[in-house]
Amino acid sequence: MASRPVTLGIDLGTTSVKAALLEAAPSLPSGFVVLASCARAAKAETESAVAGPQGREQDVTRIIQALNECLDALPRQQLRRVGGIGVSGQMHGILFWKAGQGCEWMEGGPAFVFEPRAVSHLVTWQDGRCNSSFLASLPKPESHLSVATGFGCATIFWLLKNSPEFLKSYDVAGTIQDYVVAMLCGLPRPLMSDQNAASWGYFNTQSQSWNLDILEMAGFPTHLLPDIAEPGSMAGRTSHTWFEIPRGTQVGIALGDLQASVYSCMSQRTDAGLEVEESTVYSRMIQAATQQKDTHLTITPTVLGERHLPDQLASVTRISSSDLSLGHVTRALCRGIVQNLHSMLPFQQLKEWGVARVVGSGSALSRNEVLKQEVQRAFPFPVCFGQDVDAAFGAALVMLQRDLSQKEP
Repeated sequence: MASRPVTLGIDLGTTSVKAALLEAAPSLPSGFVVLASCARAAKAETESAVAGPQGREQDVTRIIQALNECLDALPRQQLRRVGGIGVSGQMHGILFWKAGQGCEWMEGGPAFVFEPRAVSHLVTWQDGRCNSSFLASLPKPESHLSVATGFGCATIFWLLKNSPEFLKSYDVAGTIQDYVVAMLCGLPRPLMSDQNAASWGYFNTQSQSWNLDILEMAGFPTHLLPDIAEPGSMAGRTSHTWFEIPRGTQVGIALGDLQASVYSCMSQRTDAGLEVEESTVYSRMIQAATQQKDTHLTITPTVLGERHLPDQLASVTRISSSDLSLGHVTRALCRGIVQNLHSMLPFQQLKEWGVARVVGSGSALSRNEVLKQEVQRAFPFPVCFGQDVDAAFGAALVMLQRDLSQKEP
């Protein structure tokens, strides 16, 4: 009897790195079983030498170290069975490296590992160096998305104006997940899915192309833009044995963590995905809010604005002495987060689109019972919730289903 396919899913998040091993299980409703999973805190935040306190950057070496720790914690006998690797990660962000010099492969104990070499810091989606006046000075994109601070192309424009010598040190760029795929496969240039390309700005999803004419007229270094490939397609094969994963193993085009998270828990075309991620949750606060079933206190939590409303401010209203306990404040904050999401995807709009169920994913939702309650209150659909390693599952599932479809007669 032929062995069932096993895939490795990796998610390179803002605060942690996660990995999951999935095996095909056609007899189960999900179609797979989880053989093992692991998560490690990245602890990669570092100061920005050029952007100062407005910058949000991460040390790529620390991210890869957390990735290596995750792989090292997975069962070796299962890693030997891996036939495909799916990778997802934090969107919008950008790092730069020298083509052909982005890493060095070496023996790391019992396993071969790669270590970053001629690589910049990762400028993350949380970066705030591009203020409103700077963004207003940029050319208007031909895209369904406006450009916001933290977007890869906006960061390049900022560096072009404020630190042009920095850009001369590198000749390729990508998201952190694009970088990992390129290093695993030994690609001379990174490949990027339209999911991650759209998150950089200046990308037209209908024509599947960068706004090259607009960018070139503005003096943008378009040679830094990755080539585009279809999500779910193969980027290449591993160039080295990696933690006993065989050399020549298929590696998929890197996905966005949002899409991978939603993919992991959507089973029907009429599902709507809702992700709440990367939130530091305190058990005492949640416990207090769980006991506080309702509150008149109203919190609008948009301290940093929204990408479509960057100047929007936060507020606290309907304050009374009876609504100032920890339970009231936490309940109001969780309700405000969900109401903000609901304002962007109102129930009536979802109903018109034929949505029949809401699927929640992300670490904040998986750990916070109060947020779950508020999601169920705001969206009068059946609601189900995924797990804490959703994006890693989703990345693995894409490769698993690709493998199975190739074996179908």
